[in-house]
Amino acid sequence: MAKIQKTARLPYHTAPGTINEKDTVSTLRYDDVYYDHYVGRVSAIRQQSSQTYLVEGEGQVHLGLQIWNDDIVRFFFSYGREADDFSYARDPKAKPQEAAIDLEEDPDGFVLSTRTLAIRIERADASIRITERGSETVLHAYAAPFYSRFTLMHGLDQMRLQFRTDPSEAFYGLGDKAWNTDLQGRWFENWNSDSFAYGKERDALYRTIPFFYGLREGKAYGIFVDNTYRSCFDFNSHSDGLATVWTDGGEFDYYFINGPRLDDVARRYHDLTGRPELPPLWALGYHQCRWSYYPETRVKEVAATFREKKIPCDAIYLDIDYMDGYRCFTWDPEHFPDPKRMIRELREDGFHTVVMIDPGIRVDPDYPVYSDGVERDAFCRRSTGEMMIGPVWPQECVWPDYTNPRVRDWWGTLYRELYVEQGVSGFWNDMNEPAMFKVTALTFPLDVRHDYDGFTGDHKKAHNIYGMQMTRATFEGLKQLLPAKRPFLLGRASFSGGQRFASLWTGDNIASWEHLALANRQCLRLAISGYSFCGTDIGGFVDEPSPELLTRWLQLAVFHPLMRVHSMGNNTDGAAEVEADEVKEAEALNRQDQEPWAHGGQHTDHNRKAIELRYRLLPYLYTAFQRHVETGIPVLRNLFFYDQVDPLCRQFGDQFLAGDDLLVCPVVEPGNKSLGVYLPKGDWYDYFTGKRYNGAQKVRARLRADRLPIFVRAGAIVPTVDVVQHTRELAGADTLNLTVFLAERGAGAMYWDAGEGYGYQVDQFTKRSFHLRQQGKSITIEQEKSGQYNASFRYANIRLIGLEHAPGRVEVNGSLLPHSLQFDRRSASVVVPFDFHKVVIE
Repeated sequence: MAKIQKTARLPYHTAPGTINEKDTVSTLRYDDVYYDHYVGRVSAIRQQSSQTYLVEGEGQVHLGLQIWNDDIVRFFFSYGREADDFSYARDPKAKPQEAAIDLEEDPDGFVLSTRTLAIRIERADASIRITERGSETVLHAYAAPFYSRFTLMHGLDQMRLQFRTDPSEAFYGLGDKAWNTDLQGRWFENWNSDSFAYGKERDALYRTIPFFYGLREGKAYGIFVDNTYRSCFDFNSHSDGLATVWTDGGEFDYYFINGPRLDDVARRYHDLTGRPELPPLWALGYHQCRWSYYPETRVKEVAATFREKKIPCDAIYLDIDYMDGYRCFTWDPEHFPDPKRMIRELREDGFHTVVMIDPGIRVDPDYPVYSDGVERDAFCRRSTGEMMIGPVWPQECVWPDYTNPRVRDWWGTLYRELYVEQGVSGFWNDMNEPAMFKVTALTFPLDVRHDYDGFTGDHKKAHNIYGMQMTRATFEGLKQLLPAKRPFLLGRASFSGGQRFASLWTGDNIASWEHLALANRQCLRLAISGYSFCGTDIGGFVDEPSPELLTRWLQLAVFHPLMRVHSMGNNTDGAAEVEADEVKEAEALNRQDQEPWAHGGQHTDHNRKAIELRYRLLPYLYTAFQRHVETGIPVLRNLFFYDQVDPLCRQFGDQFLAGDDLLVCPVVEPGNKSLGVYLPKGDWYDYFTGKRYNGAQKVRARLRADRLPIFVRAGAIVPTVDVVQHTRELAGADTLNLTVFLAERGAGAMYWDAGEGYGYQVDQFTKRSFHLRQQGKSITIEQEKSGQYNASFRYANIRLIGLEHAPGRVEVNGSLLPHSLQFDRRSASVVVPFDFHKVVIE
C-alpha cells in the first residue's frame, strides 16, 4: 500500500491528524481515521447475465465486469455494495452487443476471452491484465490492486486505479487541457471551473472529459472513466512507469476500449457516449459575437457592415446586456424595444440571432422565472434546506437543479417566447460550471444537494455534470418546442456525452500567440475526445489582438466546426460590480472592436479571404461532419491519426487533418517567413498552387500573410462552392466544384441536404461518392448516388490538378462533350451535368 500512496501524486494530502485505522490506539482520538479497502483474494467469478460477471472477493470492494463487445470491456468497482447502473455520459441507445465469451480458470486466476481480447483476473488480489487474444502483447495491466479509501468524517473519499506504462507510451485526449499534445509526464485534474484568462499550466478548466487514448508500440487503446466526481489522471509524472487515475468518491466505472487504430478507439468511444445530431448548415457559417452588442442600432450597424464589405456571416450573438437587468429570457426595453421585428429584419438580410442564457436566475419576486421556479421547488438547496443563493451577474441568484427531470422539463418551456414567438435561432448556455462570483472556490459549496435523477447526492457528485444537464434541458426543450427544427446550442461546461446536446468553445482565452497555439491544441483535443463541434474565441476574449494575430486565428478557425469571433471589449471580469455607465463611457472612448475589418486595409482583405475560404469549403466540411455523425470519426484529427506508427507524425502532432483529405499547418508565431511541416506517407499537393510533393518528408513551406499552408492527399476529390454571403444563398447555387488532385486511384464524397429540419433522417439527402482512376493519359471519374433529396446543383465544375499534358477530349456518360476543356499549366477544368455517372478525360 505504501508504494501506491507514494506514486499517486494527490491534489491534496491526508489532513493533519488523520491516521490509518491500523495505526490507531484504542484509547486515543484523532481528527479523522481512514480505512483501506480492496477487492481482496478472489474465490470465484459468477456469471450474472450473458455478458456480465461478478467477482467474489474477500474484501469490501465489489468488482463487476461487463463485455460490451469483442473490443470494449467495462469494469465497475464499488465500495460496500454493488454499483448502480446509472450514467449521464453513456448514450441511452448504447447497449452491450452479443459476443462470444470464454471463461477459463487456473490455479492463479481467471481469464475471460472475446474474439480479440483476453482479460485476466489474478486470484491473489483481483489485479487485471488485458492482452491481445492469442498473443502476449499487453494492452492494459494493473501495477497494484484497485484501492478504495473510506474515512470516518468524510465517508468514501477516494477510488484509485494504477496501471503500468513507460516513457515511450503517448497519451492523448482528456478534452480541453491546455497542455502539450502528449500528456505523458504530467498529472491533470478534472473539476469544471470558470477559468477566466487561463494559462497553459491550468488544467481544471471548463469541462470534464475523463477519457484518454494510450498509444504504445504503434497500438492504440482508450480508457473512459464514467465517474462524475473530481478526478485526477497521472501519466507517469514521477517517471516510475506508473499511471494512476483516482476520483474523490462514487463508483469507479471504467471502460477499456481496444484499437488497434486510434480511429477505432474514437469510433467505439462515440458508440458508448453518443454522437451529436447534424447541425443546421448555418451553424457551420461564420459567427460574430462580443460582450456586448447593444443597443439595436449597434447590432444593425454590425450586420450592415458585413454586407457592405462583402464579408460572409451567418450569425450575430447577443451577450448578457440584451437582458433586462440580467434576467434570463427577458429583453432590455430601452436597448431592444421590438426584438421580434429586429430578429426578423436580421433574418431577411441572412443573419441568425443567437442569445445567451445563464443558469443563474435573479432573485426577484416580480420576475416570473424566479417566482415560478420557487413555486415548483426547482432551485438547488443547501444541505440545511434553504435555497442556494449567491452572486453571478445579479448580486443574488438561484440555480435550477438540472439533475431533476421535472426541472429539466420546466426549463425547456422557458425558451418558448424567444424561440417560437420571436424567432431567435440559437442559444448560448454560459456560466454553467456552475460559476459563482466573489469566492475563490468559484462555485457552490460542496454540500449543496441534487436530485441526480433519483440517485440523490451532493455537489461533489453533481458539479461536473451540472453544465451538461443544463444543455440537455435546453436541447430537449428546443426539440419539444419546434420539433421540425434542428437546435443550435453552444455550451461552456460539460462532461463526456455532452456532445449529444451542445457544441463547445474553449472559454475566456487571451489575445496572444501562446493562446493561438493553445486554441489549435485544445480544439484538436476536444475533437478526439468526442466534441468535434468545437471552436475558440477567435482573436482572444481578453485583450486586443494584433492585426497579424487576428488574421492567423481566423485562418486556423476556418477548419474549426464552430467559427466564432468573441471579445471582451472594455468590460471587466466580474462586471456586475462595475457601474453600467462606466462601461458605456469606456466603450464610447474605445470600443475595442474585433470584427474582421477592425484593423482596416490589407488586414480586412486577408480576413475576408479566410472567411471566404470557409464558405467555399462548406460542402467539404458539412460532408466531414455528416461522416462524424454517422461513424464517430472526429472532424479534426492530429497528424498521428493518419499514421500512428510514424514518430514524425507524433512530433508534428499540432498539424491536423480536417476531414479525410486536407492537411492543415497552423501558423502560431508572428513574423515568420517560412514554416517547417511534415508530409506523411503518400503523395500530397499544395492546396493553393497545385505543386505535388512526395510524402514521408519534411518540407519548408513559404508563408504568405493571406493563407496558411494547406496540403491535400493525392487522389482526393474535394467538393466546394463559389463564395456566398450567407448559407441561405446556397439554396440557389447551381454549380458544385469538384477539385480532383490526380493520382492513379482516388476518391471523394459530398453529402448535402436541406440544411435544416429532419428530412435527412428519412432519405431526404443526396450523398455522392466519387471514384478516380488514372491510366496513362486517360482519367476516369465515376459517381455513385444515394438519397432522394433534389439539390439545387445542376452542374459539376471538374477541375483537375496535377496534369502533365493538355487533354483533348471529354466523354460524359459515353457521349462526347462538344466543347473543349479550359487548360492552364498543370490544371484543367470542364463543366458537366451534376448527375453525371462517368466522365472520361483524355
